[in-house]
Amino acid sequence: MMQVMLVAAGGFFGAIFRFGLGQFIKRITDSPFPIATLLVNITGSFLLGMLTGMHAGDSIRLFFGIGFMGAFTTFSTLKLENIQFYRKRQWKYLITYLAISYAGGILAAFIGFMINFK
Repeated sequence: MMQVMLVAAGGFFGAIFRFGLGQFIKRITDSPFPIATLLVNITGSFLLGMLTGMHAGDSIRLFFGIGFMGAFTTFSTLKLENIQFYRKRQWKYLITYLAISYAGGILAAFIGFMINFK
């Protein structure tokens, strides 16, 4: 039961933090490009890479890795925004967003992992 509580608490804080950060980014930028989702996902990839490289204990992994990062990052929003670019035939945005999201996410996770690799 404690494991479920750790994941739930992490998810609660991750969702709130993601919402707040997304709203802040949207307020300071005026772009048709989904900068908020991109920054959240790249940051989440980096932090999850760091967490993995730290070889964190079960409680930290459950709270931050599964709960917080699971709610903070957003694969579904990434997909929805890509579908919207596709439907509007905004090929430049679609290709750029896909490339930066996937390549940037993998690179950020790798860098985070290597920073704490022991």
